Amino acid sequence: MSESVLRIEGLRHSVGGRELFAAVDLDVQAGQSVAITGPSGSGKSTLLSCVLGLVRPEAGSVKVAGAEIAELSGHQLAEHRSANIGMVFQFGELLPELSPVDNVALAALLAGVDKEQAYEQASGLLQQLGVPGAESCQHLSGGERQRTAVARALINEPALLLADEPTGALDAGTRTKVADVLFSTPLRYGCGLLLVTHDAAVAARADHVLALRDGVLCTEAVTP
Repeated sequence: MSESVLRIEGLRHSVGGRELFAAVDLDVQAGQSVAITGPSGSGKSTLLSCVLGLVRPEAGSVKVAGAEIAELSGHQLAEHRSANIGMVFQFGELLPELSPVDNVALAALLAGVDKEQAYEQASGLLQQLGVPGAESCQHLSGGERQRTAVARALINEPALLLADEPTGALDAGTRTKVADVLFSTPLRYGCGLLLVTHDAAVAARADHVLALRDGVLCTEAVTP
């Protein structure tokens, strides 16, 4: 039986007097991918922020790798996030002046991993994901930068990988290659993947597709 790496129950939250979440429930298991679609402003990115502990919801429970996010202190939350959650942003959010291996190894070094081990793991991940060597990330293509971002998110072997519009800034060919990498991660690395996207073709590749509309999550029929 698969392990639940993310469990959200009864999540409620309002912004500016508008109810963003009305008793949202969600379960993501290890080895499973879940995509969330929905119109702009529906709360997709805010939902990820709740999972990361950056937004404290008004009610409900958010558990990542068994820990209740709202019950963690600031220091505990930072440690739990570093150990259990990997994040891929739309624009990568890499340090452009650093090399790909430096960007990836840095995440491990900040988590307390030995320098030699951090760089060995970073090099191995980048090789697995097909990222070429470069003096800085400024010399990489858009797709190579996103694959570097995926490697950085995976370096600490997280239970849960989050992705916020990870293909939104890419052309069609590059988008497919990055999606290939992302949707291979649950089975390849044993993590759960929660991805939010406007792209129906990307969403359709997930094991489960849900739509966030009017504050609730519902099963979505997606045509690629």
